[in-house]
Amino acid sequence: MSAVVRLVVGLMSPPAAATVTERTLRPLLLAVCTLLAFAAPCGTGASPASAPPVRHVFIVVLENENAASTFAPDSPAPYLSKTLPSKGAFLPNYYGVTHLSLGNYIALVSGQGSNPQTQADCQIFNEFVSVGTGSDGQALGQGCVYPSSVPTIADQLTAHGLTWKGYMEDMGNDPARESATCGHPPIGAPDNTENPEVGDQYAARHNPFVYFHSIIDTPACASGDVPLSQLPNDLAKSRTANLSFITPNLCHDGHDEPCVDGEPGGLVSADAWLRTWVPQIIKSQAFKRDGLLLVTFDEAEAEGGTADAGACCNEAQFPNTPNNGGPVPGRGGGRVGAVALSPFIRPATVTSHPYNHFSTLRTLEELFGLPLLGYAGSPNPGRFGKDVFTQSF
Repeated sequence: MSAVVRLVVGLMSPPAAATVTERTLRPLLLAVCTLLAFAAPCGTGASPASAPPVRHVFIVVLENENAASTFAPDSPAPYLSKTLPSKGAFLPNYYGVTHLSLGNYIALVSGQGSNPQTQADCQIFNEFVSVGTGSDGQALGQGCVYPSSVPTIADQLTAHGLTWKGYMEDMGNDPARESATCGHPPIGAPDNTENPEVGDQYAARHNPFVYFHSIIDTPACASGDVPLSQLPNDLAKSRTANLSFITPNLCHDGHDEPCVDGEPGGLVSADAWLRTWVPQIIKSQAFKRDGLLLVTFDEAEAEGGTADAGACCNEAQFPNTPNNGGPVPGRGGGRVGAVALSPFIRPATVTSHPYNHFSTLRTLEELFGLPLLGYAGSPNPGRFGKDVFTQSF
């Protein structure tokens, strides 16, 4: 019986304690874990023996591509579709969880499902008005910027003496649009980063950290949510954060095609960006020692621009929206695929196991020994297992 169970049993009356089991207490324990999300991990984390000793994670999120196109034999992104899988693991059955973009980014860092405003990319940067908490740790309500009671993995890492950084390409290039750190519109204002401009193709909706009061109301936002230009120095100076969340600009993430500055955009520009940045990451001491790099996409679009709303992992119906797929009928954000590199992954690994963004959050939290937030703690997302971490550790 775990220490948490023994503590709860000790507080119960003798007749009740005599019949209690860990199974019967599990719902109560999960509730306690949610309340203590900023405190020590509860019994839902992975033990060191069951997870590789990863201590530095790099996540790169690209935009709006279907796995069938990205990883096709004639893909316009050969570095992503061929070179990187040969160095690590290919996850062809990795899925987004919603449409449009923002809901997927929020899911990756908090485990929260979407609502119609996040599914519309929050054209107005308004407050999330909460009316309570539902099952699977879901904040019930509508809106964009979550109250400080809704935690993220960034908050968890800080509370456990670990570090995080969000690296956002182009953020602050035009000070009239957004600040150089923690760039977001004022509460209640339109998001003027929805459309790119020459020299500044930053999009707040691709920066999940600025949608949580637990971050933007603290100095941690200015120190942790920074321009991508800071990443090389952090890698070289051995100041690498435990979690580095990396967002290219609207051209280099593949979102725009062509781009406002004349670049081709789409997978061509995304592949060129990866060729520049991935070698810097995998050559760093942090990665070579105990790193994990995941490259994936927020949501999928099939040929002809029709969005794919497929889902995996018995994804639950989100409580705040009538349709998980947002403007597209369906249960999720479609099959996007992913590639993972790590010293703990054997080159040319391929796994057919289905995963999604909640799986990624669960994987990170279990690697770092953190409580599971939101849908990361539901029964079926599953973390990356030995089908991904195929190298002995």
